[in-house]
Amino acid sequence: MPTKPLLIVISGPSGSGKGTLCALLRQALPNLEYSISLTTRQPRPGEQNGVDYFFVSDDEFKTMIGRGEFLEWAEVYGHYYGTGRSVVESYLRSGRDVLLEIDIQGAQNVKRLFPQAILIFIAPPSLQELGARITNRGTDTEETIRRRMNCVPSELQAAEGYDYVVINDTPEQALAELLKIIEDARGSTDCR
Repeated sequence: MPTKPLLIVISGPSGSGKGTLCALLRQALPNLEYSISLTTRQPRPGEQNGVDYFFVSDDEFKTMIGRGEFLEWAEVYGHYYGTGRSVVESYLRSGRDVLLEIDIQGAQNVKRLFPQAILIFIAPPSLQELGARITNRGTDTEETIRRRMNCVPSELQAAEGYDYVVINDTPEQALAELLKIIEDARGSTDCR
């Protein structure tokens, strides 16, 4: 009997390594479909439109909200982020597993719409390491870093609402844990 496609949601605090781990997962599982989110924030150095995000204006984003085009959306740190509904639903209907890298608010919205979704929270090994990661990427102002770090305690509490928590001590160790979670979900009998 064929297994149902998986909807895998990865989120966690800024700087926890979500993006790196999603890229590693996509390399390890080339058949895993990755839904590219839309955002109203400006691209960071090296980010490409249509590859990392779809970068849109506030007005475009709000129009899409009004049309009900998002599976989930949220305002985070003054910018909008969202996942297009039609793309994800199309992948799932065709039997393909889908990976979403979204914020904590969005993950809870997806779980309400798709109770079978697998929510995985990426946690930093420590607050000090998280602060160093955010600072070292060199893309945020001191005020932005302070604001992000102030949100971390509540974001870490949100991990309680996830199916799994993976501590990203090293990318290799965290990737191995993610692959095991996905392997177990594919083999489960609860139709995940």
